[in-house]
Amino acid sequence: MRDQQSTTQMQNPISQAQDAVKSAKNATAQAQSHPTEQAYIGAENAIEQAERAVAQAQTSENHRAVAESTEQLEEARKRLNQTK
Repeated sequence: MRDQQSTTQMQNPISQAQDAVKSAKNATAQAQSHPTEQAYIGAENAIEQAERAVAQAQTSENHRAVAESTEQLEEARKRLNQTK
């Protein structure tokens, strides 16, 4: 577990944002396939976490990766809102 934490802490803001967006997309898919209040709350929390990670990645010079993460996050947010 300690090695996993060290690896996570060493990730750069872009990879953290990409991982957070992936988690948000997965949580949204879970809420769509199993529409429960708990699933919605989990997806909303994952989206909020991804928003923070993408905001931190904005300082990166890799503008394309940030733009892709932002686009994917917006898509997940729209899908979740359509599911409600």
